[in-house]
Amino acid sequence: MSDRVLLTMDDLETAVPVNAAFEAAGYGSVFVSSQDDAAEVFHGANADVVILTGSLAENRSKALVALARDVAVSTLGLLEPTHADPAHRARQLGLTAWMVKPADPSDVVAVAGRLIARRRLQEHTGILGESPPIQEVLVKIEQMAPVSSTVLIEGESGTGKELVAHAIHHLSPRREGPFIPVNCAALPETLLESELFGHEKGSFTGAAERRLGRFELAHGGTLFLDEIGEMAPTLQVKLLRVLENRTFFRVGGTQPIRVDVRVIAAANQSLKEATAVGGFRDDLFYRLNVLYIYLPPLRERRSDVPILVKRFVRDLSREHGRSFRGISAEAMQLLVSAYWPGNVRQLRNLIESMVVLAPGREIRSSDIPADIRDGGARLLPMRIPEQLRQLGGQEVEFILHSLVDLKVQVEELRRRLDETPGRVEVVRAWAGPETSTIPEGEAWEVDTGAGDSDLAEAVARSAVTKVVYRAGMTMADVERAAIEAALAETDGNRRRAAERLGIGERTLYRKIKEYGLP
Repeated sequence: MSDRVLLTMDDLETAVPVNAAFEAAGYGSVFVSSQDDAAEVFHGANADVVILTGSLAENRSKALVALARDVAVSTLGLLEPTHADPAHRARQLGLTAWMVKPADPSDVVAVAGRLIARRRLQEHTGILGESPPIQEVLVKIEQMAPVSSTVLIEGESGTGKELVAHAIHHLSPRREGPFIPVNCAALPETLLESELFGHEKGSFTGAAERRLGRFELAHGGTLFLDEIGEMAPTLQVKLLRVLENRTFFRVGGTQPIRVDVRVIAAANQSLKEATAVGGFRDDLFYRLNVLYIYLPPLRERRSDVPILVKRFVRDLSREHGRSFRGISAEAMQLLVSAYWPGNVRQLRNLIESMVVLAPGREIRSSDIPADIRDGGARLLPMRIPEQLRQLGGQEVEFILHSLVDLKVQVEELRRRLDETPGRVEVVRAWAGPETSTIPEGEAWEVDTGAGDSDLAEAVARSAVTKVVYRAGMTMADVERAAIEAALAETDGNRRRAAERLGIGERTLYRKIKEYGLP
């Protein structure tokens, strides 16, 4: 394991005993100076982890951490005990992990060993990223893999749910057994039942011979049930029985078959919410939800986008035999800021098109597709009453963001409020045909120093009822305001209002009851 650990010499009193502990544990370790150029430190080092022993506040150490992130190398910082909030300090610096001095050298070796093991897991599975959400996912994978309990993975399409299932299987005692994936949304109910449990010869038209189901094929291994929220209710009952008894019957069979299978299920929606509206059996949900992993969408871990881009460029350039000079800083920032409704899968497909269509040159911001340059936010048009379409000779278009986009906007507004106190941004949603003049612009900025009466007067002067985010406002407040606006626009028609909001009518009905709306 030579040349896998790099130790900075900023604090020799700490670095020397830590280096001795690494050598005693069989690791190869090399002293480096953070005074050197960061690129020189990594050149030819083939490092798995960098241990920063001191001077973390200086720019040269920050540059070393930044480059380590770019080349997918973990960083472990040894922080001074004078820091009031070391966890916050570590996040500011972008460290993968941190410890407070004085740290026992054997403990440093143990933490670094876990980071190296996690890095190898990422290399094997393709679950890349240094952000806290993705690191939390990796920790859960390590914790869940050794046992045989059922796992439920939830996350939007394209977030990598099957990669996580593969990782759990790879680290588990069942790694030598089969990993069998099944997409529950790809087959109708009758075919899915045969796919899962198999069938006997002559059990139905076309059953010319006995066929083993996926449960039997996965015996001794792992069965991955993707898109389980799409499974028909009658089949949910049969699956519940298998999970509880580990036995089942083939279609048309009379003999019970016992299997030893670990089940990992995945859904791109909240099964808990689906059970609340009757879309999924609650007893099956509780049986599946023994261990739980939530995979965050790409927009919730934007700091991982450059890491993913560089890895995709490297892999896809090699796969297609194309040279690729890279992506400009402006273009990279556009990729970081984009909405990415298709998440990591969408990002990878975009990078593949760039590698194939623009070989040998740097990608500029103008090369990024328009929907990505615009942020990729999903907007839902709303019908505009004819009397409001012409105001002062200018046509005004109103749009209502879907609830998921409102959530993203509010999160961004909260971040901006933290950075720039004293300002709030107004998100507009049309809620009725008032006749006053509508001010131009997509948003207002209001000084929070103004009294509530001043703000109310400003709102009253507008022809638009506004969803106003102010400090302390919750997502429930924004959600309720959006629902009220959609109901007002559709004259209380729940079906049309649900279409405007991009949610199911049953979900809207539940929200109306929850908020006590007429």
